Amino acid sequence: MPNINRSDAQQRADDIGVFNRELARLEAEQVLTLNDSQRASLHGYQQQLLNRYLAAFDIDHSVHTRQLSLGMRIASFLGALALSASVFFLFYQFWGLFSTLSQVAILLTASFASFALVLVVQRRDGSGYFSKLAALVAFTCFVLDIVMLGQIFNITPSINALLPWALYALLLAYASSARLLLAIGLSCLLAFVAARVGSWDGVYWLGFAQRPENFIPAALLILALPLWRDQRRFDGFAVIYRVFGLLGVFVPMLVLAYWGESSYFDAAVGVVERFYQAAGFVVAGLVIALGVRRNWADVVNTGLTFFVIFLYTKLFDWWWDSMPKYLFFLVLGLSAVLILLLLRRLRSRHGLLGGGQ
Repeated sequence: MPNINRSDAQQRADDIGVFNRELARLEAEQVLTLNDSQRASLHGYQQQLLNRYLAAFDIDHSVHTRQLSLGMRIASFLGALALSASVFFLFYQFWGLFSTLSQVAILLTASFASFALVLVVQRRDGSGYFSKLAALVAFTCFVLDIVMLGQIFNITPSINALLPWALYALLLAYASSARLLLAIGLSCLLAFVAARVGSWDGVYWLGFAQRPENFIPAALLILALPLWRDQRRFDGFAVIYRVFGLLGVFVPMLVLAYWGESSYFDAAVGVVERFYQAAGFVVAGLVIALGVRRNWADVVNTGLTFFVIFLYTKLFDWWWDSMPKYLFFLVLGLSAVLILLLLRRLRSRHGLLGGGQ
């Protein structure tokens, strides 16, 4: 078997299903007909390939198994949340009954044992559902470890806790291919960088959101990571990087477009706000163009979403007070129709908005 991952195996299985359905249509329309020998050879090869993929990766080989897998993902997510909450409340329920030495030993043991459990489950769980569940529980144990050790030794809460949380979440994400933990890790990393940069400017770390521009450097770094390190071995990771990186750029720009006094720019508030309003349209347009060029549907959709948000908020500023409400909403509706027409034209030219890697 070639060196492939679960995502590649699942894509190959999906392609086999699409091929067989199209072949059946072509035979029904008498465009192409296979003889019995060719049909048997094709079916045997496909079945052998699917069996190997099933044994190695526990892929979804039919529509019914895909539907069941969706239910399993939901159950795994809810189960992970429930187990994490159980660990949290278990600690606080009986915490006062233990001595300080016992508390420290329990915290360290819980963190190391939960991480070891992730590694063991990951080797035995071809589907990945149970390893992701164990990884989220392990992350909860680690967060509790940091928080409760700080309480035990009366350590003042600080920004520094965000960095180990981010690194541990990223470690668990790559160990178990858990996209949720990747998103958590990137969120902690964004908050850490924003709070650290803000602290250099004299802002208390809990008030890091007062300077939205502090998020942009970390967001650009997150955007660059999947370009520097190939993420194709990990299903959906590149999409998470791109979407979180774009959110880390667009959300601060949207905030600054209507809260100019929080900017570092030494200019009039109105000037700063107009600059970010214009920059929002320009950056959203460039992001859409990049997504179309690279066949990244997630980038196109994120850029388009914020382009519409910037457009609608600007229309609200211009005409909400001066227009009759029916006319204002008519303008919004017509702008939506215009966007649809432009997107349809774009799709007909490139055929890229339906998917991407």
